Amino acid sequence: MDQLRTLKVARNGYIIIALIVCVLGACLIIKPDWPVDTLIRVLGIVFIVDGIIKMIGYFSKDFYCLAFQYDLAFGILMAALGILILIRGESYSRLLGAVLGLVILMDALLRIQMSLDAKKFGLDLWWRILLVAILTGVFGMILVIDPYNGTGAAMRLAGTAVLLEGILNLCVAVYTVKILDRFSDRPEEESRLGESS
Repeated sequence: MDQLRTLKVARNGYIIIALIVCVLGACLIIKPDWPVDTLIRVLGIVFIVDGIIKMIGYFSKDFYCLAFQYDLAFGILMAALGILILIRGESYSRLLGAVLGLVILMDALLRIQMSLDAKKFGLDLWWRILLVAILTGVFGMILVIDPYNGTGAAMRLAGTAVLLEGILNLCVAVYTVKILDRFSDRPEEESRLGESS
């Protein structure tokens, strides 16, 4: 698979998983009384797929190396967590909110760093990703603290955090698309120069 095709797979995968995460978050807000075992299975599968997509993204080598720069380690972590949740879901059911909050908080912090790196490159939309990442991180931290202690309000809080996580990853994916579109038409000679530097 060539680099451009790998980048397209990573970008499209990011968009699809971000939309799925948005739908999952909206479902938790609207219907907070989901059975815990169903939620565990869904989250486990989403974590594994998201981890695989992140690892593909890391090896895709997008032009600025911004969107996927932290995704190898984070992708491995997500896939491992997904497998653990699926295998030992009942053991982690009480810690599910805290685990979900930590994952969301870590991703938000990495996206804050990415947005600041994007600013150094002079990319116009860096501040939008920064704002969404900060808001997502705040909700992730609240989810870790769990002020509602497993009630329906806690599930709605989790849904809001998950929804924001999906929006954040969608922003990153859309931003990556623009970077790809802007530089995919470079002359072949310029492309070779970029690859050799």
